[in-house]
Amino acid sequence: MRVLKKVYNDLKDNYLEQSKKVIQPAEGYLEYPYLIPAGFYKQMWDWDGFFMGNYFVSKGKPEYLKYWALNLIKGIDGEGYVSGCATTKGPRPIFGDFAMKPFLSQGVYLASKGLKDFTWVKPHYEQLKKVLAYREKTQQDAETGLFYWDIAMQSGADNNPALNYFMEDKRSFLAPDASAWQYKEYLAQSALAEKIGELEDATIYLGKAEKLKLAINALLWSNDDQVYYTVDRETGDFYKRISYSSFIPLLAGIAPQHEGKAMIEKYLLDPEHMKAKYGFRTLSAKDPDYNNKNIIVPFSNWQGPVWPISNYIYSVGLKKYGFEEEVAWLGETLGTLLLKDMEKHNTMHENYNADTGEPLAPSDDHIDENGKIVGFVSWNLCIENVLDGAVNDNWMLLDIN
Repeated sequence: MRVLKKVYNDLKDNYLEQSKKVIQPAEGYLEYPYLIPAGFYKQMWDWDGFFMGNYFVSKGKPEYLKYWALNLIKGIDGEGYVSGCATTKGPRPIFGDFAMKPFLSQGVYLASKGLKDFTWVKPHYEQLKKVLAYREKTQQDAETGLFYWDIAMQSGADNNPALNYFMEDKRSFLAPDASAWQYKEYLAQSALAEKIGELEDATIYLGKAEKLKLAINALLWSNDDQVYYTVDRETGDFYKRISYSSFIPLLAGIAPQHEGKAMIEKYLLDPEHMKAKYGFRTLSAKDPDYNNKNIIVPFSNWQGPVWPISNYIYSVGLKKYGFEEEVAWLGETLGTLLLKDMEKHNTMHENYNADTGEPLAPSDDHIDENGKIVGFVSWNLCIENVLDGAVNDNWMLLDIN
């Protein structure tokens, strides 16, 4: 525990400076201060901002998550579409329309909870409903009620081989991550509706959440293999790839306790699958596509490397299913890795070689005007929350109460 506490305190001290790099003042289209993945990226992204915003909630600064939400709400169009990326010059549709991931209602709820103020939500409530309806119209499978991504890039796990990640690949997969995040959106919208007195809506969205949870467990869970798989929409067959997306239902607490525990023990904690020397992988080491390549263009590599954000997400599942010693191992391992990176480069990277700990993207040839590597500071801030939970029992679990 002494080593764990030292890693936590050292990381927390370093993050006091690192976290300042992600905050940008209001400018142009973005009317409120906004959060960027500092270094390689200058745009405001949907889930980067969500996780960074929640990090700031945990530091007593929930206004940044509120600002993130307000900047995105501004971009909601008449149909309920909102871009997953925005710049000072406006929304930036890429790879088609690239609608934002299911995080907006959660962000609004968690910001309001941190602020202890839900009064600001009411003027935007109908807009949030539009976003949910748009996603149901464009990304919900009518037969099963489950959700899918247009391509893997939209999921954020850019080249996840459990999904299609090239535009010419027309396959579509009912996805554990898309469906689990949407489940949490329904819970958040229900909670928001209750807070502002829309009690009928609160019941409707809670019902949608429960129905979706049942479908996830009935159709995406493999009893034989004890894991959540993506399912081919055309054939209805399991697409048997053990990837990051398999574990998102655990963050949402969707799996029954005994099944969640079995899945974690069989896959996440197995060195032949997800557990590596430097953290948990994003793809099973048994997968034929497993690699630790340094890729950031045209997409980032989710085919094996350790991502701090995926490890934060895994840590929530580990905590919910009773694996606190493993959370402590994760916090110490990733915290130590990130401290070494900051000591050498005064920044971090978005992912690391799972087997050697080598920083990957962005590579060292991406340098700033002073010749220093640009690095990446974003949701890797959430590793402090992993350590805070393990050391102080102060957890950031993103629960909707």
